[in-house]
Parts: sequence; structure tokens; C-alpha cells
Amino acid sequence: MNNTLFIGPDALPALAEMVRRPAVSQVWVLADSNTARQCYPLLQPHLPAEHTLIEIPAGEEYKTLATCETVWNQLTEQRADRYALLLNLGGGVVTDLGGFCAALYKRGIRFVQVPTTLLAQVDASVGGKTGVDFLGFKNHLGVFQEPAAVCIEPRFLETLDPRQLKSGYAEVVKHWLIADATAFAEHRQQGMFVEDWTPIIRESVALKQRIVEQDPLEGGLRKILNFGHTVGHALESYLLLQPGREILHGEAVAAGMVCEAWLSHHKGLLSSEELDKVETFLFSIYDKAQFVTLETDAIADLARQDKKNAGSVINCTLLKAIGQAVYDQPVTVTEIAESLRYYHRL
Repeated sequence: MNNTLFIGPDALPALAEMVRRPAVSQVWVLADSNTARQCYPLLQPHLPAEHTLIEIPAGEEYKTLATCETVWNQLTEQRADRYALLLNLGGGVVTDLGGFCAALYKRGIRFVQVPTTLLAQVDASVGGKTGVDFLGFKNHLGVFQEPAAVCIEPRFLETLDPRQLKSGYAEVVKHWLIADATAFAEHRQQGMFVEDWTPIIRESVALKQRIVEQDPLEGGLRKILNFGHTVGHALESYLLLQPGREILHGEAVAAGMVCEAWLSHHKGLLSSEELDKVETFLFSIYDKAQFVTLETDAIADLARQDKKNAGSVINCTLLKAIGQAVYDQPVTVTEIAESLRYYHRL
């Protein structure tokens, strides 16, 4: 099977055809406790009777090597061979972790991403990144491994609460800010009043694919997709380590985009007018992330572990205009802390 993308009502029927090909020896479904209950019933009629469901706990705190071991144990105990196919049914945690498990099991088995959240549909399931968190750092362990296919069924979004939907929308906004000023201008007026997500998903996935095709292994251009993530990942990692203060990925990225837009302005790249547009739009949708100014240095220090860094230099993606991003922009821990204090004052 070649990497294939299906979006819309044809996605699950296309998957049904794939899983019944002679080259597939066994079908496995990886789901978390939420998607096993809410999404698996929609997928199940498209699967052969002979398939196995692996259920893992839901939540970013379970995106770990320990959870991977649980998956690998089940695959091994039930003798999954190299011709098995793993279907990852879930949000970014399931698609990232499932892809990682598939890439390492017996040096690689094929997998299909079946994303069920807006975040996973527009971002996490596309582009071949897999991985898990380690020692509190986001996606610290991982490999690039393209799925055999990505099957995006927008009906899965009906299972999401408004907070999860907003979390995914942050990645859509990120795509506009880095590469589509026209779309940002069009949607800035309507916010999240969306009747049909399918066109937005198609456009967002197409934008990401155009970038990834030019730079599959993130050696250059693909780094622009990390806008909002240097500060966002640091904030998410910091709060994840503190029970009761966890923040969703998209919420952290939204805060990170405000901070990194300010850094763009601070570096003389982004005008004050466009900084205001970014801030106003994001705060019209997202509540402020909760931290105190005394924590900004500790949060900023986590950016030292960011995967885009080179040696002691923290590399950040910044904006030179709405719709135009530049990568590998050096920033200091002090500047990141300053951006967080700026965010806190807004």
C-alpha cells in the first residue's frame, strides 16, 4: 500500500477495501478508552470480523514508553507478524504513539491513521511524525514513518466537546498564520462559527502536505510548521508535570503563537498592527493559559530541550508577516521568559 489520503464519507469505505487485501495478515485497532467507546462503533462495520482491539488509557500522561510496552506485549503475545496492519483510531496521542509502536515493532509494520479529533485530522496524523513523551518532554522520542494511509472521517468530530474542538482549531489557525494570509483574513471575522469542517480540513491538510513534500525530514522549510510550538511545548510540558493544571495541546499552541508573534515583533520582523491582529483573534477564541510570572523562567528553561535547537541555540519559527514564516530564528531563554511575561500582562 502506498501512502494515500482519504477525506470525507469515502474514507472508511476505502479503509474497508484496504484491510481486506491479501497482503494484510491481521488487522489490529489501537484506541484509547474514549475512542473505543465513541468512535470504534462507527469504524467496526468496515472491518473484517477477525480483528483485534487494543485499548489504552486516554490522556497525554499515557503517551509514554510504558504504554508502548503494553501495545508491543499484546502484539507479541498474539503473534502479530510483519504483514499485520495497525489502525490508529484516536487523537494525536493515539496516532503519534500508534505510529511509533508500528515503526519499531519487528522493525516496522504498516499502519493507517484514523484521526478522530480536529487536531489529529489537520495536523498530527499527516506528515509521518511519530513519537512519545519522555521525562516530561513532549515528543522527545520518535521517528519519521509515513503511514500506509490516512483516513479522515469528519463525523468523528461529533464526539468532541467544544474544548477539544477549539484545541484542534489552533493548528488550523497556525497554518493560516504561517502560509495563508488570505484564509486568516477570511476567517478572522467568523471565528469558530463553522457549519461544515470538511472544506477547512481539506485546505489545512493540503497546505501541510505541500510543505512536508518539500522537506519530509524537517531539515528546513518544514520547521515553519512549528510556529507556536517552541513556547507552546514548554508551557504544555511544564503544566503536564503538575496534576490538575494540565493544558490541551492546542491551548498551549495558541498561547505559544501569541508569545512567538510578540517575539517576531520584538525582533523587528512583525508589525505592531499585525501582532495586534494575531492577539485579538486568538484571545477571541481561547482563554488565557494560567501561570504566574514567577513561573516564567522555569517554563522558558524547558525550551532548551526543543528538538529544533542546534547546540545551545534555541531556534524558533517566527512571523515576518501574517502568512509568511521564517525558521531557525535564534532566541534566548531570557527572551522566551519575557514573551511569557508579556502574554501574562495581556
